[in-house]
Amino acid sequence: MATVSKEDYLSVIFKNLDDKNEVKANVIAEKLSISNAAVTDMLKKLSNEDLVIYEKYKSIKLTENGFLYAKNMVRRHRIWEMFLHQVVGIPWDKVHEEAEKLEHSSSDYLINKIEEMLNFPEFDPHGDPIPAKDLKLPKQKKSVKLSLMKINQKGRVVRVNDFDNEFLSYISKIGIELNAKLKVKEIREFDKSMHILVGNKDWNISQKIADNIFIEIIDKGNL
Repeated sequence: MATVSKEDYLSVIFKNLDDKNEVKANVIAEKLSISNAAVTDMLKKLSNEDLVIYEKYKSIKLTENGFLYAKNMVRRHRIWEMFLHQVVGIPWDKVHEEAEKLEHSSSDYLINKIEEMLNFPEFDPHGDPIPAKDLKLPKQKKSVKLSLMKINQKGRVVRVNDFDNEFLSYISKIGIELNAKLKVKEIREFDKSMHILVGNKDWNISQKIADNIFIEIIDKGNL
């Protein structure tokens, strides 16, 4: 198994912070597909480097140093994703792994030049915000999980979770991409699966898929 770097840990912690700016250790293990024991060992090291606040059996917090470090790594990753998607033409279900390889070996100078060449994008190919050079995050549109929408509600896709390449590939095939419009036609009570209209085509999707698609509700207008 490939070695998981401290940058990977900090990025995952940053991306999965809850409303209290905390994350549980088991969430880190799940997202990185590694054991809880391995996570504990790394958290102890990160704590010694003043990057996280770690106490056994408690949720993890980033220190100020850790927060800035993690945000800079996320910035590098998402700018590389935009470059690979827009310039190289790599589809959104394949940019994550390539960006992972490039983010660690890039200087801040190179990242800043790529950002300038791309005309300072605010969001990556999956709709996630890109921290600016000063590490400030752009204002995001108010959104809800597709799974929380009601029957006959319409919306526009503003973000999708990039946790799984097969998930991204599948939703691409059914026409779900950034800014795609859709309508909820039916919600099945027994398993919360949904019947949706994407463009002019009908699809059935599971609750798990709907949980990972984020929608800006549209009050008016036709699809």
